[in-house]
Amino acid sequence: MKTVRPLIAVILLFLAAAANAQSQEVTLSFVPVQTTVNFTLGDVLHTVHGTFLLKSGQVHFNPGTNAVSGSIVVDGASGDSGNAARDRKMHKEILESSRYPEVTFRPDRVDGKVLTQGSSTLQVHGMFGIHGAEHELTVPAQLELGSDHWNLTVHFEVPYVKWGMKDPSTFILRVEKTVAIDLHAVGLSSWTPAP
Repeated sequence: MKTVRPLIAVILLFLAAAANAQSQEVTLSFVPVQTTVNFTLGDVLHTVHGTFLLKSGQVHFNPGTNAVSGSIVVDGASGDSGNAARDRKMHKEILESSRYPEVTFRPDRVDGKVLTQGSSTLQVHGMFGIHGAEHELTVPAQLELGSDHWNLTVHFEVPYVKWGMKDPSTFILRVEKTVAIDLHAVGLSSWTPAP
C-alpha cells in the first residue's frame, strides 16, 4: 500500500500537467536575425544556392486541438544567389518581386503529436502565398519546443512553374521546375490560457 500511494500521486501529477498543457496555447515568435531561409535550384551545369530574409513570423498553437494560426512572412525582394545578373532575372522575370514583395505561409493545421517539451516530427498544413496567389501546402517539420524558446527545421519543394511563374530555362540551359526551400527558425515561446 505504501508503494501504491506515491505511484498514484505521480500519475495524478502527470495527468494534471497534461490537462494543463492542453488547456493552454503557445505563441511562437520568430527571431528574424536567427532564422535562415535557403533555396536550392538545380540546372544541367550546376546547382544554384541562395538565401531569403525573414521579415516576420508569429504562430499560435493549441496542443489540445492541434489548431494553429498566424503567419510567416519572407522578404521576396531579398532573394540572393550571389550572382547579380541571375538575381536581376529572378526578381524581374520569375518572382516579379517589385510587384509581389512578400512570400507568406499561413498555417492552419498540424498533423502529429506536439510535445510541449522536446522534439516533435510534424506535418504542417497551410496556405503558401507567392507571386500573387495562394496554394495549399503541407510541409514536414521538426520542432524542438522548450518552456520559453523553440527551434524549427523545415524542408519542402515549391513547384514554381506549375504555380504560374516563368520557367527560366533556355535552349542551352535547362533548369529544374521546382525549387527546394530549407528553413531553420529560432524563436521565443510564451504560454497563455487557450481561448
